[in-house]
Amino acid sequence: MSSEPARRSTPAVVHGSATSMISSLVVRCRDLVQRLWRELAKFGVVGGLAFVIDSGIFIWLIRGPMDDSQLKAKVVAGVVATLFSWVANRYWTFRHRRTRAKTRELLMFLFMNAIGLGIQTGCVGISKYLLGMDSVTQVFIAGNVIGLVLATAFRFVAYKLWVFTGDHAAEPEDHGPHLLSDRELLTGEVPVVSPHQEGTDSSSAVRSHSRRG
Repeated sequence: MSSEPARRSTPAVVHGSATSMISSLVVRCRDLVQRLWRELAKFGVVGGLAFVIDSGIFIWLIRGPMDDSQLKAKVVAGVVATLFSWVANRYWTFRHRRTRAKTRELLMFLFMNAIGLGIQTGCVGISKYLLGMDSVTQVFIAGNVIGLVLATAFRFVAYKLWVFTGDHAAEPEDHGPHLLSDRELLTGEVPVVSPHQEGTDSSSAVRSHSRRG
C-alpha cells in the first residue's frame, strides 16, 4: 500500500522536471538573443566606421596615388581600417571576451582579417579581370559592397569563435540574474534557481547586511 502514493507522485515529478527544462531553454534563448543583439549592434557601429575609413582611403587612392593599382589600394585601405577595427572591437564590442593572451589574440585577429581582406580583394579581382568591370564605380561596388558584406559576416563569426574567446571578464551589464556565459548557452549547463532558493538567498543577504550595520 505504501507504493501507491509513490506511483501517484511520479507524474508530478515528471511534470516538474519538464517545466524546469522548458524554463532553462527559455532562459538560454533569451540570453543568447540579448548577448548577440548587443554584440551585433556594437559590431555594426564599428563596422560602419571602418567602412567609412576603408571607402574614403580606397577612393582617394584609386583616384590619386594608386589610380593604376586598384588591388594595392584595396590592401592599403583595408589595413588601415583593420587597425581601427582591432582597437574598437577589443576595447568596446568584445571587451567582455578579451583574453589575457594579447599576442595570440592580436595574431588571430590579424589572421582572420587577412582572410576577410582576401575576400574583398578577391571580389575586386573577379570584377576587374574575370568580368571586365574595371571602372571606379564597378570596382568600388565589388570591393566595398559585395566583398564587404561577405567579409563582415565571416569576421563576426571568426571573432566570436577564434579571436575573442574569454568569458572570465564580463561587462557590468552582463551580471544580470539570468545572463549566462556562451559555454552555458551552448552546452545547456544552466543553473536552475528555485523561488525558494531566491527567497532564502535574499533573506540571507538582508541578515548579513543587518549584522554589518
